[in-house]
Amino acid sequence: MTESTFIHRFEPATNAGSPPLLLLHGTGGDENDLLGLGKMISPGSALLSPRGRVLEHGMPRFFRRLAEGVFDEDDVRRRALELGDFIADARKQYGIAAPVAVGFSNGANIAAALLLLKPDVLAGAILLRAMVPLSDPPKAELGGKPILLLSGQADPIVPASNSAKLAALLSEAGARVDHKVLPAGHQLSQADVTLARNWIGSVDAKAA
Repeated sequence: MTESTFIHRFEPATNAGSPPLLLLHGTGGDENDLLGLGKMISPGSALLSPRGRVLEHGMPRFFRRLAEGVFDEDDVRRRALELGDFIADARKQYGIAAPVAVGFSNGANIAAALLLLKPDVLAGAILLRAMVPLSDPPKAELGGKPILLLSGQADPIVPASNSAKLAALLSEAGARVDHKVLPAGHQLSQADVTLARNWIGSVDAKAA
């Protein structure tokens, strides 16, 4: 791999029919964080799980922020393109199809940025507690890509208006967005797992 490589974990598929998943952790997580979630959502999928390369007080993230909810947008763009290059390299190395991103919090935000900046890299996405990543996003063409956006009604970090704006932005770019607001905060709940598993099963069935 080139310098675009990330510290990462890769687990090969045990079911050839399941879509590969790109697992993107939240602030302070690492490449091990979402492996269990990936296995619960889509048993048998190949799992590609990179560690964010930005440190905030020693905690890994996928891009810099200036304050809670205020992103360094130049860094968002640069890091999304780096991540896109890593995914392209990993696909060649491991022989996998374009993955479905499963991102939580900061990981969901970089996945949303990736959809807007390099839409061909992902086959779809499950965005858990995501925010609008760019105030002036490029015109993306998402051509019917399936996206599940799960927000928390009592999320202290992501305002309801922001997640609704993200859903509208992705829909306007041509994605098939399923946005659900759960009776939850910023942390994940069992409902997130169940909805994500059912959603990926239905997307998988349509693709087949």
